[in-house]
Amino acid sequence: MKDRAAQMGERKIPDLLLNFSYPAIIGMIVNATYNVVDRIFIGRGVGALGIAGATIGFPIMIVLMAFGMLVGIGANSLVSIRLGQKKREEAERIIGNAVTLLVFFAVILTTVGLIFLKPLLLLFGASENILQYAYEYVSIILMGTIFQAIGFGMNHFIRGEGNPKRAMLTMLIGAILNIILDPLFIFVFKMGIRGAAIATVISQMVTAVWVLSYFLGKKSLLRIHLRNLRLDKRLVKNILSIGSAPFAMQIAASAMNAILNNQLKSYGGDIAISTMGVIYSIAFMIIMPVIGLNQGAQPIIGYNYGAMKYDRVKKTLLLAILSATIWVTLGFVVTQLFTGSIIQMFSKNEELLEMGERAMRIFLMMLPIVGFQIVSSSYFQAVGKPKHAMVLTLSRQVLFLIPMIIILPRFFGLRGIWFAGPASDLASSLLTATWLMIEIRHLKSKHMEASVFEPGLIHQDK
Repeated sequence: MKDRAAQMGERKIPDLLLNFSYPAIIGMIVNATYNVVDRIFIGRGVGALGIAGATIGFPIMIVLMAFGMLVGIGANSLVSIRLGQKKREEAERIIGNAVTLLVFFAVILTTVGLIFLKPLLLLFGASENILQYAYEYVSIILMGTIFQAIGFGMNHFIRGEGNPKRAMLTMLIGAILNIILDPLFIFVFKMGIRGAAIATVISQMVTAVWVLSYFLGKKSLLRIHLRNLRLDKRLVKNILSIGSAPFAMQIAASAMNAILNNQLKSYGGDIAISTMGVIYSIAFMIIMPVIGLNQGAQPIIGYNYGAMKYDRVKKTLLLAILSATIWVTLGFVVTQLFTGSIIQMFSKNEELLEMGERAMRIFLMMLPIVGFQIVSSSYFQAVGKPKHAMVLTLSRQVLFLIPMIIILPRFFGLRGIWFAGPASDLASSLLTATWLMIEIRHLKSKHMEASVFEPGLIHQDK
């Protein structure tokens, strides 16, 4: 088991990145496929307003995921670095504290969410026609928050200790079970949008049991011990500090979605919200494999950064950027060529089809550069630089996108909302490129300095 961690500093980078990333990528593709299929089932079984209802509830679901990322990714970055420093007991203390934090946040979110659900849905843009669909869907999702927190949050640790295949299986189990249960509850049991939510919660529960069984069993490198569940103020501060970048990004995404839904309602009505729900499902399908690539690259970058093998850090980063760019460019080509066919999978509604074809082509026109922006932003998180990571990850959702969503429709109406997406992607990518060039120069200097003390490092750029 120790070899799983050691290999991150020894194996050739292309082989290592492939080995660590493909399980996460496959898992993300399956998970993204579930989200697309879920919207298709809702669209076919409930209608366009059902898609709009799920879309209105999306900001709340993003908040739930944000807290899982705050703890899971924050702790995982520390775990990878500690393993690189050969500090296994410290890594286990970090995981123990993370488990306690995940449970604590889950209980708070469930309680607060259920109490204030209707006002929140109205705040997030629900009309009278959509409110009931959104309430039925999100109220059930909130009841499964504890399972989502454990399954999603702790799966990062499985990957961080060098077992990406097990992490992939975690995602496969939840997504495949969800795809199976969706049509059963929606069409067979005639439960409509509530059935889709119930299927999700059951899948999350099974996933949580699967993850816990791994860390409580004998196959894991790192274990959960009762003594480590007591919160350590120093560890909690470090976890939340590093995890703050992806957390802030998700919270910003939730705020952006709330603003976006309200703008869509004002300039395009319920059908515009349904249209954006479809676009986001497709964008999710394209972006999630990039997130999987990040998850594979993160422990490699973190381990080698901790071990002062800076040239390996650079090579991992550049290879991840190239791979992500190839993938999103392929997604761009598909969405531009087959837009109509994609929309028709979700609904036969003519108004949705007409609006969706035009909107998708515009909103996703900058996809080829999005992969670079996502991978580069995550790099700073992987090496324990939360301030840099936060600014870059927030750039698309706060610094650029939100102002554009508010300003552009004033001049161009609904069309301005569609153009806000690519404009934000371009601006954030330019900012990221500037910072990354500076960071790569620093890495080169660190690599040369390290080689003075350990000459062998100069040849460890496999």
